Amino acid sequence: MKIGFLGMGVMGLPMAKNVVKKSGCPVLGYDVAQKQLDAFAAAGGTPVTDPAEIYKQCDVILQILPTHPIIRNSVEQAVRYGKPGNIIVDLSSTAPDIILELNETAKAAGMFLLDSPVSGGNPMAIAGTLAIMTGGDREAFEKVKPILSCMGSPVYTGGPASGSVTKLVNNIIAGAYLVVIAEAYAFAAKAGIDLQTTFDATRGGFAGGPVYENKVPKLIRRDYEPGARVAVHRKDILNAKHYAHHMGVDTPMTDVVLMVMDWMNDNGHIDEDQIAMVKYYEEKMGVRVGGEN
Repeated sequence: MKIGFLGMGVMGLPMAKNVVKKSGCPVLGYDVAQKQLDAFAAAGGTPVTDPAEIYKQCDVILQILPTHPIIRNSVEQAVRYGKPGNIIVDLSSTAPDIILELNETAKAAGMFLLDSPVSGGNPMAIAGTLAIMTGGDREAFEKVKPILSCMGSPVYTGGPASGSVTKLVNNIIAGAYLVVIAEAYAFAAKAGIDLQTTFDATRGGFAGGPVYENKVPKLIRRDYEPGARVAVHRKDILNAKHYAHHMGVDTPMTDVVLMVMDWMNDNGHIDEDQIAMVKYYEEKMGVRVGGEN
């Protein structure tokens, strides 16, 4: 079995490296940035300069791509150049309605499309411990499960688009959690209490958990280097709002999250780490949070 990997950014590169390291299969890779291709090659992968080589040669095509037009084009090109029986695994955060449309395109060509978004950010991508939520044909999932397991813990969520919906559930929850962490620590700073002490006192309580452990130290240090960018998370929140509208339901908590993320976008912070959303509260509360006060 030959594997192709398209998109080697903050998440994609460590994921691709884990597939190279653990799968035992030849892995071709493509990215628009030469630096990423060089890093992929250094890890033992085979870089290509034309993504069509992946579509033509590979039995399993893994893609983690940034926008819906790029995702759509990649699947269409995989169908154009590939062969019946190929399995396309979209690891991107793609809207459910687009997945359903592309699933029909793949199905008509005798191929399989699995919507398989991931969660855990760059640290878990490096560690190979991502949460992986996969919808689509069950038999196709079982065939690629060993490959997905190189990157984390795959769970079969059901039929087409169920993985994408599950990811939206995850990121609705994570978005609200991240915003309220930012709000709470701005509240703490305004009250004049020590943030590190606050973290030490609360990390073992009900507020604690993996996100808390990862993001609060970054907030305290004012480290906004992205493990996961606001821009990427905002895309999921917009997808969630779109699908909520499709279902005819209100999501008031998600509205608040989107308001804060929109502020980040409008004020030039959209490519920073999610915990940089504390900047919204710094402006609203008139306080500096973390770093040297």
